Amino acid sequence: MAIETARILRRVWKSAFAALFIVGGLGHFLATDSYMKIMPPYLPCHRELVLLSGVFEVVLGVLLLVPRTSRLAAWGLIALLIAVFPANVYMYQHAGAFSVAPIILLLRLPIQGLLILWAYSYTKPPTI
Repeated sequence: MAIETARILRRVWKSAFAALFIVGGLGHFLATDSYMKIMPPYLPCHRELVLLSGVFEVVLGVLLLVPRTSRLAAWGLIALLIAVFPANVYMYQHAGAFSVAPIILLLRLPIQGLLILWAYSYTKPPTI
């Protein structure tokens, strides 16, 4: 019974994690201009990068839910989280340009690391 409960909890948490990326990725299409504002100026093609990262978030979130592609999707999400980290740093460095408290933007940076660890937990086959 305990093993079955653990499996169910793992699926629930994995689904929640996938949903985080699917919903976030859709946001790239629904609020493209908002995402473009956090793009560091040294990156080219802001609109295209925002839309591309949205595609990756949605696709990787969905693939995380497919047992056959789950581990690869988890590695892809880790790469994506690392790739978007400079935008989060840029947003914190220019906090005055956003209507978010600087402390929230600062706390977001280590949360990115926690998300990477969460994704990493899905890179290995389940032990239960």
